[in-house]
Amino acid sequence: MEYIGYFLLGIVLMILLGKILAWPLKVLGKLIINCILGVVLLILVNFIGKYFGITIGINAITALIAGFFGAPGVIFLIIFQKIL
Repeated sequence: MEYIGYFLLGIVLMILLGKILAWPLKVLGKLIINCILGVVLLILVNFIGKYFGITIGINAITALIAGFFGAPGVIFLIIFQKIL
């Protein structure tokens, strides 16, 4: 009877450990998707924006902002460029 309790405790701990380890992978996946979306949006803004006088220089800072924040980051860069 004692072994059954240890067995159940082990299963519960394995499930909890699996959930704890899966959380960073979900966050990492979302960050990677944001990075890809941000870079694609930067390229699109520069490609389409040249007809409207909107260009964003692609450097380390703008790439980090667009990569980390995704679409809102690119919109912020456009607004920031128009203000300055």
